[in-house]
Amino acid sequence: MKKKDTILVIGAAGQIGTDLVLALRKKHGTENVIAADINIPSKQITENGLFVQLDVLDKTKVENTVKTHKVTQVYLLAALLSATAEKKPDFAWKLNMVSLFTILNLAKNKLIEKVFWPSSIAVFGPNAPKQNCNQYAVTDPQTVYGISKLAGERWCEYYNKNYNVDVRSLRYPGLISYKSDPGGGTTDYAVHIYHEALKNKHYDCYLSENTALPMMYMEDAINATLQIMDTDSKNIKIRSSYNLSGISFTPKQVFESIKLHIPNFTINYKPDERQKIADSWPASINDSNAREDWGWNEAFDLKKMSSEMLKRLK
Repeated sequence: MKKKDTILVIGAAGQIGTDLVLALRKKHGTENVIAADINIPSKQITENGLFVQLDVLDKTKVENTVKTHKVTQVYLLAALLSATAEKKPDFAWKLNMVSLFTILNLAKNKLIEKVFWPSSIAVFGPNAPKQNCNQYAVTDPQTVYGISKLAGERWCEYYNKNYNVDVRSLRYPGLISYKSDPGGGTTDYAVHIYHEALKNKHYDCYLSENTALPMMYMEDAINATLQIMDTDSKNIKIRSSYNLSGISFTPKQVFESIKLHIPNFTINYKPDERQKIADSWPASINDSNAREDWGWNEAFDLKKMSSEMLKRLK
């Protein structure tokens, strides 16, 4: 009988981290999932299992945490997201890359058995196909975040090929959750709009009304993450990062889906510097490799997601 995994989630206070820790604790047992972040996460994380305050740039403390708790799997979520990273490019590069090297080297030295590291649709740029952007489309990112994610993908593949590190990755689209606040990404409008619809019945959107972007409800993203980590290693054919798709929509479309529930909801479109970032990304993603290799399939469309978000946020 295989021993139980001990899982460390670094970046547990972030948008993905909150949901992922809760899902992992439900699946693997509360005592087997350690949450870690430089910031203190919500009470549902700290009061429902072990939390370690951890600066991922402190390599010694990261290694000591792994050794002390006999960690077998690491989910490395710590990163500076797209819009925030543009304001702090040096720190964004350092945080996004140094943390990855630390974890990959621990795995290379057999202190960790399996690594999950998220990439992003931000690896694509203006020369990638706008529609149905495939796994091997040209990657020419125009943001600090995208550049760091593309570099990280190449290093993940390198460590797998040369050191047999079992690292797995997904190119997340914009993620939408009711459990945590937006984290500084270009797609954050699609979270904020639900809060404002309920609170103020009005939203000022920083993207233009017809800006289509790939999106995903958080429940789908968490299910995809658990699924790729549970899949037999021989079925993981891509060791850089898998394209992942759920739904694509525009601000106008999400506004209209909310109006079905809140008829007096209004919106203004006031594009800012984030519009330029959004314009450099694909409008829809082809994730046929994920579907064929390990059976990925989403559960939420826009209508179902809007209904769920409004119900949960109430």
